[in-house]
Amino acid sequence: MNREEENVSLHSPLVQITVEDRLKDGTLEPNKDKRIERREIYEEVRKQLWLAGPLVSVSLLNYCIQIISVMFVGHLGQLPLSAASMATSFASVTGFSFLVGMASALDTLCGQSYGAKQYSILGIHMQKAMLVLMIVSIPISIIWANTKSILIALGQDPEISTEAGKYAQLMIPSIFAYGLLQCLNRFLQTQNIVFPMMLSSGFTTLLHIIICWFMVFKSGLGYKGAAISNAISYWINVLILTLYVKFSPSCFKTWTGFSKEAMHYIPSFLGLAIPSAIMVCLEMWSFEMMVLLSGLLPNPKLETSVLSICLNTSSTIWMIPFGLSGAVSTRVSNELGAGHPRAARLAVYFIFAMATIEGIFIGTVMIFMRNIWGYAYTNEVEVVKYVATMLPILAASIFLDGIQCVLSGMARGCGRQKIGALINLGSYYLIGIPSSILFAFVFHIGGKGLWLGIICALIVQVSCLMIITISTDWELEAKKAKERVYDSTRSENIVS
Repeated sequence: MNREEENVSLHSPLVQITVEDRLKDGTLEPNKDKRIERREIYEEVRKQLWLAGPLVSVSLLNYCIQIISVMFVGHLGQLPLSAASMATSFASVTGFSFLVGMASALDTLCGQSYGAKQYSILGIHMQKAMLVLMIVSIPISIIWANTKSILIALGQDPEISTEAGKYAQLMIPSIFAYGLLQCLNRFLQTQNIVFPMMLSSGFTTLLHIIICWFMVFKSGLGYKGAAISNAISYWINVLILTLYVKFSPSCFKTWTGFSKEAMHYIPSFLGLAIPSAIMVCLEMWSFEMMVLLSGLLPNPKLETSVLSICLNTSSTIWMIPFGLSGAVSTRVSNELGAGHPRAARLAVYFIFAMATIEGIFIGTVMIFMRNIWGYAYTNEVEVVKYVATMLPILAASIFLDGIQCVLSGMARGCGRQKIGALINLGSYYLIGIPSSILFAFVFHIGGKGLWLGIICALIVQVSCLMIITISTDWELEAKKAKERVYDSTRSENIVS
């Protein structure tokens, strides 16, 4: 097949009459375009809500698995709770966040291929991602196996570090399941198949409550049973989604079985996966660093407790804009792959408005609940009052974090992860963390100063992403998407 024939085979599925096509060929009068735009907006609203609702649910449900385990362990005493919390945080920083970032490369690759109707390539991309993430999980497992030594070297309490090390070692099987789960979720998400994901995650989370209760209280394993239950639940979720992909008619065109083609052109996947992982990890590590720095403040127990509550609250609420970012990355990548730059731009505008409304609403609720929110975590009045003073600052950071989250989703949809990684590096490590240290230890603002530094980072991050979004040439991005899909198609033809 020569290049011209390949171009025809690639372009033919993209032939679809859009408003842009009708404006170009003169069949649509410009003065009637407003009516069409209004209909486009309604259609975009429907598509975004169809995606965003289930994706937010999936994010929250998957996050709840680890939270539920820690909650069960909390009934066993202070030491098991501290150990499980530390191990969970360590696992998130060193493993889970990295796999989430790498898997998000499929937002670009699978999303644009699906928009271009090159369905068979989606399965190839997912297999590449699975292979890479399984290989990456091996060194992560080695790190988790040495959690005790690492935590002690970082100056953590030896007794807590010992128990946390045991907990992390038992979580090792979960890292492989988590990597596969992220690939399956992205594979389905980019095809707009979100309700099966939501049902699978909901069933797994409900089942996890039963499994965790049995493993912690009835099996005699104690807090170790919670770590094992995490792995069991993640593998159950993987099994359910694997069976769905294998037997569902919805995936008939996109999953054609395992192929040796997945072994080839892995560098093209890594070119997006590594910057994607850096984007996610740089931000998450900076938040965790705030908790570590809080231990150096006067009255470290109070500061660490309050910062931990704030981080837990922020992480839970962040799952909402994270779901929205999944929706916008899917919409943008699908429309760019289909050659519809105008629709991609409309998707970004709508999700930005949705994230703004969501951030204002959540922030307002947090401010009104500031005096009672601390009681959800503790009965100590001193901690509750400190949390009340922190929540307005936290509300501002959550608003900004929601905006940057959806704008980062736009960057993933376009395949601009390298720019996103550079922005995160500059925002958090050149501006955010130095500002936190300055506010907390030089101006003596304490824990509030640490979080004010995060707000400085978020302001810079949002400003840079806004500039990039506003200046985006959507026609050029559509051409880049077409070239990326063409390269994948050509690679598949060469291998076969």
